[in-house]
Amino acid sequence: MATQDRATRTRGAILKAAAQVFEERGYQAATIAEILAAAGVTKGALYFHFQSKEELAHGVLAEQDMKLVIPERPCRTQEFVDMCFTHAHRLQTEPMVRAGVRLSLDMEATGLDRTAPFRGWQTAVRDVFERAQAQGELLPHVVPEETSSVAVGAFAGIQQMSQVLTDYQDLPERIASLLRHLLPSVMLSSVLTSLDIAPDRGARVFAELTAVPAAG
Repeated sequence: MATQDRATRTRGAILKAAAQVFEERGYQAATIAEILAAAGVTKGALYFHFQSKEELAHGVLAEQDMKLVIPERPCRTQEFVDMCFTHAHRLQTEPMVRAGVRLSLDMEATGLDRTAPFRGWQTAVRDVFERAQAQGELLPHVVPEETSSVAVGAFAGIQQMSQVLTDYQDLPERIASLLRHLLPSVMLSSVLTSLDIAPDRGARVFAELTAVPAAG
């Protein structure tokens, strides 16, 4: 068990170091030597867990996935809202998530498959919209597959703009603005009035999610 715990800690330290280097330098410029120096591990320890820089990048990319399951809400569209704000909160507070998003949007990362995060997010959003549609929350013309693609693309652009302009400091406000513009075109006005799209929504949902294990 001690050996397993040590291996888990080492893998975590390597991923954390890789995330730091990828975020600062970008995928192409980052080197294994820099990651080794930041992690403080031997080359053998690194290659035990990751066989290449590409594998390291995929490990970091996977960390931006929604590890915390958004609680079910009576209004399914609120779950979509909570997904957006919680991810925004994680971008502000978790370096690993920021590095994963940086890699996803790194146009110079040639040879690196960056599709998984986008596909994963689109699937998750589509599923929420399909449940919202089944509950009669959406306008008749809405196609969940199409709307989820637009929503994920818009979020990606908004978060990148926030990163460039304010280092994510204004991201919750930008997400609230995005939702105020997007949601009226896809959902019934009677449902729209029930939504909580306040900028601090992400922090509140994140606190709700992380409090559950402690309470248990």
